[in-house]
Amino acid sequence: MTPGHSGPGAAFGVRPFLLALAVVAVWGTNFVVIRIGLDALPPLLFAALRFTFAALPLVFMLKRPAVPWRDLAAYGVLIGVGQFGLLFIAIDGWITPGLASLVVQVQVVFTIGLAMRGSGERLLPVQYGALALAVAGIAIILAHTGGTTTLPGVVLVIGAALGWSLGNMVQRRAGQIDMLAFVVWSSLFAIPPLFLLALLFEGSAVMIGAVAAAGPLVWAVIAWQAIGNTMFGYGAWGWLLARYPASSVAPMALLVPVFGMGSAAIWLGEPLPAWKLLAALCIVGGLAINTLGPRLQTRRAA
Repeated sequence: MTPGHSGPGAAFGVRPFLLALAVVAVWGTNFVVIRIGLDALPPLLFAALRFTFAALPLVFMLKRPAVPWRDLAAYGVLIGVGQFGLLFIAIDGWITPGLASLVVQVQVVFTIGLAMRGSGERLLPVQYGALALAVAGIAIILAHTGGTTTLPGVVLVIGAALGWSLGNMVQRRAGQIDMLAFVVWSSLFAIPPLFLLALLFEGSAVMIGAVAAAGPLVWAVIAWQAIGNTMFGYGAWGWLLARYPASSVAPMALLVPVFGMGSAAIWLGEPLPAWKLLAALCIVGGLAINTLGPRLQTRRAA
C-alpha cells in the first residue's frame, strides 16, 4: 500500500483487490476441505483442533496485539464458536458444502447493517429492494429443504453468518494492528469453549477415537484450516477491513459461493439444479445491489 493510503477511507486499488480475491478463493474452496475433514472428525472437535493449531505455536512467537483482552476474547468466541462451530455442525449432514458457501453470504448484509448502525446511516430505497431479492433467494432454498438441504442446516449457517459479521465489527474496531497476531491470540479464546462443547455433545470416547484414527490427509486438512483459512484468510481480511471501507471490502465475499459451489460441483459432485442456481442469482444479485447500488446512485447524483 502506498504512503498516505492507510485509513479506513483509503482507495480500494488493484493490490488490495487481488489480496481480497485470494482470500475469497481460499474461503470458497475451503468448504470442500471442511467436508473432507468431517468425514473423519466430529464437527466441534474439528473446529477445536483448527483453532488449536491456529494459536500454537505462533502465540509464543508473536507479541500480543495492543488491543483489550475483551476484544481478543470476543473475536475468538464469535469466529470460533459462532461462525465455525455452527458452520461445521451444519455441513456435517444438514446442508451441502456448496449451498452453505452461498447461504453464509448473508454476512454481507449483517456486516454492512452493523457498520451503518454504528455510523448512523440509513438504508436507501434501492437497498430495501436488494434485501427483498436476497430474502427471496433464501426462501427458494427453504422451499427445497429435504434430503441434503434441511431447515436446521440453513438456520445454522445463517447463525454462522451473524457470528462472522459480528467478528468483522470487533476486528475492524481493533484498527491498524498486526492482524496475524490478532487472529492467533484470539484463537486462544476459541479453544476452551469448543473443546468443552465437543466433550459435552460428542463425548470423550468419540474425540479420542477420532484423533487416534486420523491419518495424514486429516492432519493436512486441519493444517490447511489453521494456516490457509484462519491465519492467512482472517489475518488478510482483518487487515483490509482496518484500512478500507467495509462497503469496499465486504462485497468481495460475494465471490465465495462462486468458488464454493464450483469446487463442490467439481470435486464432490454436488449437483447444481435450476432452483439452486436461481437461489444463488437472487442472493448474490441482491447482496451486490445492496452494497454496490448506493455507490452507483451517488455517482449518478454527482
